[in-house]
Amino acid sequence: MTFWTAWDGDALLGCGALKSLGADHGEIKSMRTARAHLRKGVPQAVLTVLLNEAERRGYARINLETGSSPAFLPAHALYARNGFARCGPFGDYLPNAFSVFMSKALPVRPAW
Repeated sequence: MTFWTAWDGDALLGCGALKSLGADHGEIKSMRTARAHLRKGVPQAVLTVLLNEAERRGYARINLETGSSPAFLPAHALYARNGFARCGPFGDYLPNAFSVFMSKALPVRPAW
């Protein structure tokens, strides 16, 4: 798993991670934004870095798991704006009432 952080000087703005689930499949993990920096574009910036890295690695698909409570609705909207759609559990996840699973197909780059 590779972990990224976003900083403004000494202030941690947010973070996210990318985990390999196979040669062509990855998972976005641990997306968080510091409360003081919500609604400032931090989640989009971190997600863009993660998606760019997933494409660079040659992943054909990227998945994520997030919460199902109303507090996670902004995250659901962020992921939907970026082309994610709801899907069933993946990897080692099991169906449960507390999780929303999402997936996105990524452009396949030719292996030169």
